[in-house]
Order: sequence, then structure tokens, then C-alpha cells
Amino acid sequence: MTEPRPDALPSAPSGTPPAATSGAPSGAATERGNAAPSSEVGAMFDDIARVYDPMNLLSSVFQEPRWRRRRVAMTGLGPGGRALDVATGTGKVAADLHDRVGPTGQVLGVDLSAGMIDVARRQFADRTGLGFQVGDALALPTESAAFDAATIAFGMRNLPDYRLGFAEMARSVRPGGRVLCLEIARPRSRSARFLRWWFDRIVPLIGRLAGQGSAYGYLVRSVQAYPAPDRIAEIMREAGLADVTWQGMSGGIVTIHVGIVPPPEP
Repeated sequence: MTEPRPDALPSAPSGTPPAATSGAPSGAATERGNAAPSSEVGAMFDDIARVYDPMNLLSSVFQEPRWRRRRVAMTGLGPGGRALDVATGTGKVAADLHDRVGPTGQVLGVDLSAGMIDVARRQFADRTGLGFQVGDALALPTESAAFDAATIAFGMRNLPDYRLGFAEMARSVRPGGRVLCLEIARPRSRSARFLRWWFDRIVPLIGRLAGQGSAYGYLVRSVQAYPAPDRIAEIMREAGLADVTWQGMSGGIVTIHVGIVPPPEP
């Protein structure tokens, strides 16, 4: 299931979105993470906040809710639990986590995009124990060991430093708690061939029809530049997480990585 990580963006195959225009970051990556400044990425997500949820459904061929439910189930959370959702977007994952921990639990969703956070707050204003805050994933507005689990979905590849992103999530979670990452991958299996074709060729077209062509071209390019699943597992270990595992879904078009926060060293 592992593919070699490209050192740079590959030459564009047929159907690959063109190079970035002024409306979005390039999608390229450095050895540490996304090459774009966080301010550019945040501004892009502000622009697409109004179409983000329907585009998620279309870009995933309506698989995204199933992927989200699976990742939430793997947190190990129960009633009264405390959860952190990083790069929370419009708050749907945070809301699913809140459903799991119940009214006695606490869930915080953090996102760099004020536009996304505004949508999340409006959608879930009636939820006691579910809060949203604008914040940087590389300097989370959280106390150490404050949560039982931390999650990130389709957000790690947007960070300029993957290791620091995982380290901040690990810092925020108590020893024994879980850090989970759901992200799009580049599988070569036959079963994923249709989803890859859809993602590479159709999603940018739909994005253009929605008036957000540059942003959804960025989406495809950022996935192409993201490290292979085995390398992400290594980065999680480098960030201090233990017992790191990962699994693919829908033929490997997405992966879920899980790591455990170890006890502090004596």
C-alpha cells in the first residue's frame, strides 16, 4: 500500500489540474510540510467556506460521512469524554465527536479559518459542551493533557510542519489517549481507480462550476505532494506518539492513522 514520496510535484499527467493561479496556494510540499504560508491557506478556506460541505460530499463520491464515522469510532471515546478536533472546518467531525461523548462531555474544534469557524458556530450553536475557536494547529490554544483524544481530517497536508502538527495534538492529549489523522492518499489498487479518476479530473471541474476552481485544483495538488502512509506513520513516531498504526478505506483512497500518547518519561 506504500508509495514512494515524491521529492517534488510530479510532472502533470493527463487530467491533472494546472499549476496554481493567484487564487490559491501552489499545493507543493517541502520536507517538513506544505510549502504555502498558513495565512494563504487560511484565506483560501475563508473563500470556500460556503461551499465546503457540499463539495466534500461530491469530491468523496458521498463516502465522506462513512469515513468520518469510522474515524470517530476509533477514538475510543465514551460518555463524558473530552475531544479536540484540529482543522475542524465547518465542525461536522466535532459534532460527531460530541454525539459520542454526550452532554456531559466536552469537544473543542479549532481551525485557522475564521470563515469556517463562523459556519461551525452557526450550525451547532445549540450544542452544550461543543465549542469552536480560531487557532493555529502548530500552536494550539489548549492546555497540555487536556483531552482524551485529538483528531484531524483532511487537514494535515495543509500544515507547513507535519511533525509539529502531530506533536501539538499529542501535547494536548493525556497519556494513553489517541491521536487520529484521516487523510486522502494515492493508492494504486484497481478498486480505487475510479475514485482517483474522480478526484483528479472531476473534482476540479466541479470546483470551477462552483466558482472555486483554483481552490479545488490546490486540493488535488496538495494530495499529490503529501507523504505516503508509511512516512506519515514515521512522522507520528518522530512527534512522540507510540503504537502507531494505519489502515486504508475505500480501496486505500483515504487512510486513518492512529497513535497513542505515551506516559511521560521518568
